[in-house]
Amino acid sequence: MNAHAIKESTVTYFKESYAELKRVAWPSRNTLVQHTVVVIVFSVSVAVFLGALDVLFVYGIEKILLNK
Repeated sequence: MNAHAIKESTVTYFKESYAELKRVAWPSRNTLVQHTVVVIVFSVSVAVFLGALDVLFVYGIEKILLNK
């Protein structure tokens, strides 16, 4: 490909990308905030659950294998 063809394909790509972004159904601010809160709550819940499992496994290994 020569430089002119690369420039044309790049410009075409960005024009088509911009046109596609105009057709996207963006969520409302309220919906965005609600979904963000759900993701944060779920992430914290999973982190707490995995942390608790880690503590239990460490405790179990110390009791069973190390006789502490």
